[in-house]
Amino acid sequence: MAELKKYIYEVEPPKPELDGKPSVGPVYRSIFAKDGFPQPPPGMNTCWDIFRMAVEKYPNNPMLGHREIVDGKAGEYVWLTYKKVYDIVIKVGNAIRHCGVGEGGRCGIYGANCAEWVMSMEACNAHGLYCVPLYDTLGAGAVEFVINHAEVSIAFVEEKKIPELLKTLQNTSKFLKTLVSFGKVTPEQKDEVEKFGLKIYSWDDFLELGGNEQHELVKKDKSDISTIMYTSGTTGEPKGVLISNENIITLIAGVNRFLEAENEELTTEDVYLSYLPLAHIFDRVIEECFISHGARIGFWRGDVKLLLEDVGVLKPTVFCAVPRVLDRIYAGLQEKLRAGGLLKRTLFGFAYSRKFNNMKKGAKHSEAAPIFDKIVFKKVKEALGGRVRLILSGAAPLANHVETFLRVVACCYVLQGYGLTETCAGTFVSLPNEVEMIGTVGPPVANVDVCLESVPEMGYDALSSTPRGEICIRGKTLFSGYHKREDLTKEVMVDGWFHTGDVGEWQPNGSMKIIDRKKNIFKLSQGEYVAVENLENIYGLCSAVDSIWIYGSSFQSFLVAVANPNKGALERWAQANEIDGDFDALCNNPKAKEYILGELSKIGKEKKLKGFEFIKAIHLDPVPFDIERDLLTPTYKKKRPQMLQYYKTVIADMYKNT
Repeated sequence: MAELKKYIYEVEPPKPELDGKPSVGPVYRSIFAKDGFPQPPPGMNTCWDIFRMAVEKYPNNPMLGHREIVDGKAGEYVWLTYKKVYDIVIKVGNAIRHCGVGEGGRCGIYGANCAEWVMSMEACNAHGLYCVPLYDTLGAGAVEFVINHAEVSIAFVEEKKIPELLKTLQNTSKFLKTLVSFGKVTPEQKDEVEKFGLKIYSWDDFLELGGNEQHELVKKDKSDISTIMYTSGTTGEPKGVLISNENIITLIAGVNRFLEAENEELTTEDVYLSYLPLAHIFDRVIEECFISHGARIGFWRGDVKLLLEDVGVLKPTVFCAVPRVLDRIYAGLQEKLRAGGLLKRTLFGFAYSRKFNNMKKGAKHSEAAPIFDKIVFKKVKEALGGRVRLILSGAAPLANHVETFLRVVACCYVLQGYGLTETCAGTFVSLPNEVEMIGTVGPPVANVDVCLESVPEMGYDALSSTPRGEICIRGKTLFSGYHKREDLTKEVMVDGWFHTGDVGEWQPNGSMKIIDRKKNIFKLSQGEYVAVENLENIYGLCSAVDSIWIYGSSFQSFLVAVANPNKGALERWAQANEIDGDFDALCNNPKAKEYILGELSKIGKEKKLKGFEFIKAIHLDPVPFDIERDLLTPTYKKKRPQMLQYYKTVIADMYKNT
């Protein structure tokens, strides 16, 4: 594994299997940490310091922006400066203290990203409160569960979410005493709240609540908890991840080291579009990074159909996304290409091939085909506002073909990252200009140690020539534990190492490829073990399907699947075979199922899958797997028990009729 030293280096030797414990591969660290882990700037010890220092350094810089609505139409972005935001944050903090909530109190924030969300969060940072994001995409009853579990006493809430929060008061008023709307409050809502002995304020009224009171800001420490961030997981109740100040400031120091090494440092000129939920660690730490540099954060209008319009007006320089968003952008571009005529498609194909080949030879994206960037790919860049220099994808795996396509046509860096709430988001990130890292999450960031632990029951050996095993992480970005769940904390934190549950494979260049999930393994009736996530990644290469869920039972000898077929691919097949019907009808057509199974089998043969790893029956669902049906987590990971419950009749029929 000598080649690994290109981007990582060994800091501890491997450990063979001992006393029944699995073998562990070498401990590696990013090459960017050769001179030691990066440290935060002097004086930056807490999340409050991030904001306070930015206000001192950049008081008149625009900080938070939203689109002004004039005569019912969205106009340009209007901005609050760092100093203006600070003044409002002080008022919010004084009002919170006036309500009797002090250091260590739990403050819920419920709603879409907006300036008030960030200001409420900063008020928590100022007074040592635990910020507790509340979001209903965790599932029915999750808001109620989180309020009670975290013992939230004051909650800030988006105006349109107030009715949802009121439904919980029967069971949450033991803890919840004060509600603050980001907008207005109706007399009926006041009456409803008062029945439970609570008080509710509009945003403007709350700002005046503290009057001329001046509460001292709480002296805080690195180890103090900044936020309790609840994660959905794929089973069971949400878990409250305790994130400290040190976790966040350490992560920012690592991000800065990475960007500096690649000559892509953030500056006051950078602009970020805030649309990924602030209730998730990914967006939270990105926004903290931007704040630390005195940069701008503009908020979307909350409608995914209008997202690209908001992008066009804001013109962000950095665009963070989850794969679902980038998949939509990719599909839209492909549709435009198909509709563009033969000449345009031919020119595009030639330009794409030329640029990609040059990138594979080592050329930077900006130097691979500058003429084609101006005459062919310029429109793609303009669709993203024209100024994006960096696209970062996280939260779930990005399909290889989407990543490759965007790296060529977006005229900017397209990077894929990996991290969990428990690791304070970013733990791995791919490098600019390294085409060989497509399909990987890159090497570790510069503030963690990483090793692989063998998973013998799945055949993964961390000491083999191609090291594979469970990804384990050590460093100061690791969470402080699960709130009120020491048992779960002990399961994943062993001797200072966080066990992610994800199975990775070191690539020869030192980047990491996620290949499986440790718990996603089951045995077929003849005794073979099937690593289902790995199979889904392989079958996901099939262009005829957008998404696939594979199921196997220890009482059955073969695999079945439910897939969301690619609409364009299925309709083109139907047209070529003179088969009538709309998309829904085609999904029910037995011949369409045969076609999709055939395409999947081609991939299986190409990847040399074993006989029992081939899918024998398939159900085509025209409706994409979604959060609304509780089939996906908020970060678009499949909820396997829920999927089995939802499709149980379909599964039973496939086994019965195959």
